Amino acid sequence: MDISELLEKAKDASKNAYCPYSKFSVGACVLYESGNTYLGCNVENSSFGMTLCAERNAISSAIANGEKSEIKAVAIYSPQSTKCMPCGACRQWFSEFVTTDDFVVIVEDDDKTPVSYTLEELLPYSFKLIH
Repeated sequence: MDISELLEKAKDASKNAYCPYSKFSVGACVLYESGNTYLGCNVENSSFGMTLCAERNAISSAIANGEKSEIKAVAIYSPQSTKCMPCGACRQWFSEFVTTDDFVVIVEDDDKTPVSYTLEELLPYSFKLIH
């Protein structure tokens, strides 16, 4: 699956976002080494700390479905913003579940084309206890 397809799946997932407070919908598509993809969208809560980001939602879905292989990529999309980058908490989640250097985060660039970033670019000197 190419990065454009992953971004399209993330776009579709963003349509399911529950974001009555921010009005900022986000969708994510996580690709695993197995070839399986899992979708997530942001789910807000009036107690803002309880809000779940699309990326963590997608990874949680993969875990709940028994996915055991390595995460290869995550595509993130918002109709409200190009370059919809993951928050710090999501970057740390990637660090928890990614053990290879070829993992990429894919977002839509300003010209509407997919662009990818490595975890090292997004979270240098990440905090890790294991791996």
